[in-house]
Amino acid sequence: MRVSIVGGGIAGLTCALSLHAAGFRPRVNEAARSIEAVGVGINLLPHAVRELTELGLAEALAAVALPPHRLSYRDRAGDPVWEEPLGLAAGYHWPQYSVHRGRLHLMLLAAVHERLGPDFLRTGRLFRRFEQTADGVRAHFVDRTSGGPIREDADVLIGADGIDSAVRAQLYPDEGPSHWNGVHMWRGIARYPHVLDGRSIVVAGGTPGAKFVAYPIEDPAVEGGDALLNWVLEVRRERSAAPLDRTNRRITPAEARVGVTEWNLPWVDLETLVERSSAVFEYPMLDRDPLPSWSSGRVTLLGDAAHPMFPMGMNGGSQSIVDARVLAWCLAREGDPAAALRRYDRMRRATVNAVVLANRDLGPEAIIARAAEHGEPLPVGQAESIVNRYKDLAQATVAQVNTHPTWTVPGDAADLMR
Repeated sequence: MRVSIVGGGIAGLTCALSLHAAGFRPRVNEAARSIEAVGVGINLLPHAVRELTELGLAEALAAVALPPHRLSYRDRAGDPVWEEPLGLAAGYHWPQYSVHRGRLHLMLLAAVHERLGPDFLRTGRLFRRFEQTADGVRAHFVDRTSGGPIREDADVLIGADGIDSAVRAQLYPDEGPSHWNGVHMWRGIARYPHVLDGRSIVVAGGTPGAKFVAYPIEDPAVEGGDALLNWVLEVRRERSAAPLDRTNRRITPAEARVGVTEWNLPWVDLETLVERSSAVFEYPMLDRDPLPSWSSGRVTLLGDAAHPMFPMGMNGGSQSIVDARVLAWCLAREGDPAAALRRYDRMRRATVNAVVLANRDLGPEAIIARAAEHGEPLPVGQAESIVNRYKDLAQATVAQVNTHPTWTVPGDAADLMR
């Protein structure tokens, strides 16, 4: 079965590795001319780390990431509102990881080159459209170097091309722009002493647009040195008739200093953090409405192309990794590509669509939003209920992650696909 993937990001590369492990030889088409270590921090929850571990990437992941042990929700003054253990400390069989997105991306790229070879990833290919027949699907690209057209024939086409997916746009031409909730995120990374115990993800504040997030993604090079700290400051903007700025503009040092003056957290000096950041960029907080279907015939969507979500529960990237594993499993189980994609759709879409909607309702961060409204922490039982309900919805409780059947395709079945 010939499988063509549009998009060479984290979702697309994980999909390629999952398909290869299931016995396929996928081809990845990426619009960028080269893949580089860009971006800031990302969190991988235990359900995603389990899947990467089963792909044989545990050692490589541990070499580039840090395992946080605690999630600490705090109020605007920096005092604890709710705390819980994470990863192994919470009873999962796999850790949670915080990692620089670019390092994770390059780790996956190295695995693709090692296992599939360099010819299975083609860069500089801008996807334009696809067309289907009863026997296959043809994808049309533009070579960004020559400007010439490229056609690729496959049995299955997977759109893993992000929130502004061109594959999704062809499936749903009347969908319109992504949804903005009025919040922008200022994001940066800086060398800074460890915050709290050095293994905490800290979320302080209340409702979206009034939050500060920080977590380490690299330990100090020497004892007593500075860690590499990922941080996010949310700011709310007034809506206007002008088009939303999607350029991820660079925040000036003066603007950044003004933005942090309203905060006074006892365990971090925000002005120093801003000054030490190599750059600070502004990202609008966006999602899209859940779709009634991800698949049509021999074409399907995966990751942010299928379910872009607000970053309330650290779930977007993790759910994309699970998508990739389930999709490969379905394709290995079904002889008919269209039937395999329908099966994948049934198995994943309702769950992740529910997460998208839960994140619009603040997800687990409802704990700090409600605490800010009431002026005091929620009762323990009420906070636990919010957290447990969200984890169950995302199929990410300790019991769900530790006991669900593997998505790894048995060796004999994978051999039959080669």
